[in-house]
Amino acid sequence: MYKIGICGHFGIGKELLNGQTVKTKTLAEEITTKIGKELISKVDTHNWRKKPIKLLMKCYKLIKDSEILIILPAHRGIKVFVPIFLLLNLFFKRKIHYVVIGGWISNYLKENNLLKKQLMKFDGIHVETKNMMMELNDLGFDNVYQLSNFKRIKPLKKVELCYDTKPPYRLCTFSRVTEKKGIEDAIEAVCHVNEKARECIFTLDIYGPIDPDYADHFNTLSKTFPSYINYKGLVAHNSTVEVLRKYTLLLFPTKYSTEGIPGTIIDAFAAGVPVVASKWDNYSEIIEDNITGIGYEFNKLEDFKNKLDNVSLNINKLNFMKKNCIEAANNYLPELIIDNFIELLDRI
Repeated sequence: MYKIGICGHFGIGKELLNGQTVKTKTLAEEITTKIGKELISKVDTHNWRKKPIKLLMKCYKLIKDSEILIILPAHRGIKVFVPIFLLLNLFFKRKIHYVVIGGWISNYLKENNLLKKQLMKFDGIHVETKNMMMELNDLGFDNVYQLSNFKRIKPLKKVELCYDTKPPYRLCTFSRVTEKKGIEDAIEAVCHVNEKARECIFTLDIYGPIDPDYADHFNTLSKTFPSYINYKGLVAHNSTVEVLRKYTLLLFPTKYSTEGIPGTIIDAFAAGVPVVASKWDNYSEIIEDNITGIGYEFNKLEDFKNKLDNVSLNINKLNFMKKNCIEAANNYLPELIIDNFIELLDRI
């Protein structure tokens, strides 16, 4: 097996729970499990702007000591790390692969022709969904492969599922706390149902790191929460199923149309929890309407309210979905995905 170098946002020494860090760590851990830590080298890009020269030297050593390089930059880093490694590779001639986190890359490349040409020189670009593959193919890429998101979590057994029979039904959000993740829409929709019914049909617990730019606003907003809405803080990545299993529904009202396969939805499926979500671009590849979740028109609050209203009148429908969620979770287990990825790295 080749020596593999991985450059991404590990946040070593910090407990960071954002999607980029979690996926970077998870990918590295799974590859290490398969081929052994002696064949793996890593560079952590956390706070790279504070020490750019030091990072450049680490990148030089990484590509020098590796035979295959995997990079996982997000929006801010892609314009930096792609040209750096292409330049270094003029000397080392390594295989370079880019693993994309989320579903934003095709729209981004439509407005960045230079970056598009640079990425066409990579040996592989690995995206989360078939839809993303087709979008890049339409842009002229012929080096695109699917690498579904995945998580090393144990789905509940069907006999372990929790069923709800009477209100209040427990709902939660499980993502970064920011306006663009639809937190305020979730709050408004839950309040709408309860006020309309004149009783507490739903409670809402909000989990996740609060975006620094949103913190002041959220703190002010939280002072107006009714008693059935609460912020619950962070959940360790290995405790997600145990926490989520107690809930009736996960709400995912994202306003990012370019979501890929959100890890929080994999968590919910593993816990046997259906999802009510806005229909982002890749929605239909992950959630099957009325089977594992319920979708509403993207960024349409009134439709969100209507769907949640309907849910409150038909809870038995959700209980039926729980077993389907467990089955869907099995599609995102790493043993089904990483072996194919490593084999592809050898073959390309």
